[in-house]
Amino acid sequence: MDSTESITTYMKYKNYDDLLKVILYSSQSVLGVVPLIYHINYNNQDIVFLQTGTVGGLVIHYLINKDKPPKKFIELKRLSGEFNFVDKIGNDGMSLYIPIIELEKSTLKFP
Repeated sequence: MDSTESITTYMKYKNYDDLLKVILYSSQSVLGVVPLIYHINYNNQDIVFLQTGTVGGLVIHYLINKDKPPKKFIELKRLSGEFNFVDKIGNDGMSLYIPIIELEKSTLKFP
């Protein structure tokens, strides 16, 4: 691998609670970046993931779920970390509304 190639690291989580902690942490950083959540059916498995990282490295945070996400957004409460699946962006200023993007294909190779 030469210096222009990036390294991809995969981190598998047991549940949404742990996966969403990555978003809470990212949203409180100096940059205040909130990663998007993606869903893909990969090898007949429903995978929900987000990516973080910078130049030279990419981290894919993912979980394998029994079903695809039930709604189009996740409402994530900033203070408690509690979350709900919702149909649309709400008006709670203390919550993050994260869209779940449906992917048809990806070049990622999940372990």
